[in-house]
Amino acid sequence: MKLILSRKGFDSTAGGCPSPVFPDGRFLALPIPDDQSPVCYQELTFDGFNVGELVADLTGEPARAPEGAHLDPDIIPDLRPRLSGWRPSLGQAGQAQAHLRNEGVGEGDLFLFFGLFREVEPVAGKWRFRRDSNPFHAFWGWLQVEAVRSVEDALIEEFPWVREHPHYPQSLRANTLYIGGDETEFRAGVFDAFREELRLTVPGSRKVTNWRLPACFYPEGDRTPMSYHRNRERWALVEGECHLRSASRGQEFVLDGAQYPEALEWAASLIR
Repeated sequence: MKLILSRKGFDSTAGGCPSPVFPDGRFLALPIPDDQSPVCYQELTFDGFNVGELVADLTGEPARAPEGAHLDPDIIPDLRPRLSGWRPSLGQAGQAQAHLRNEGVGEGDLFLFFGLFREVEPVAGKWRFRRDSNPFHAFWGWLQVEAVRSVEDALIEEFPWVREHPHYPQSLRANTLYIGGDETEFRAGVFDAFREELRLTVPGSRKVTNWRLPACFYPEGDRTPMSYHRNRERWALVEGECHLRSASRGQEFVLDGAQYPEALEWAASLIR
């Protein structure tokens, strides 16, 4: 099994701000904007929140609520009404998909999704970022791959619900879906609430790409470092933790579970 740390959701470039962590610990990775998407923000709901209103509040732009949302990865069943047979999925294309293919990512492999977050609070009936909080990277969900399919017209015959996925029917290069299901051990899901073990950014760091990971991620000896991080100078062991200057570019960082079995065990413990 391969473990893929996958960057998804709002950030300063895609969306314009972090995703919210609510006072009770619940958190939501906001899908990035997509003017070609058949789904808009105001059609999505999360634990009683209208996602369009959240986007309008946090960006300070009310006109954003009816914008198209790139709902990908699509792993929260009750975020919107579903077509029969819906399954959680992740779409990828172009250079990012070429990277996954070259790294041998496929059936049975596990995506751990991370994004940029910041604590919010209610102010005058709207959600605002807390002034005493800073953005940070954190894990928010996962998907274990049951099937990999090229996005083409014939895919509708096998999975009719794909017609509502933002990667269909776009003619993207190497357009591919990674589909979850009930036959995998970990299936797909999101963490119910933020907790410190989900935080990637080193606490107190003003740079969100300064990460801390379990020591088992450290590429000692002849173990191949995680993709996009092959330069060993990025890595350090600090007080029993693995610290990493993570890449500011790139969507998926792939770790070979055969070389890092303890990292797979760690990921499983997060999910369980």
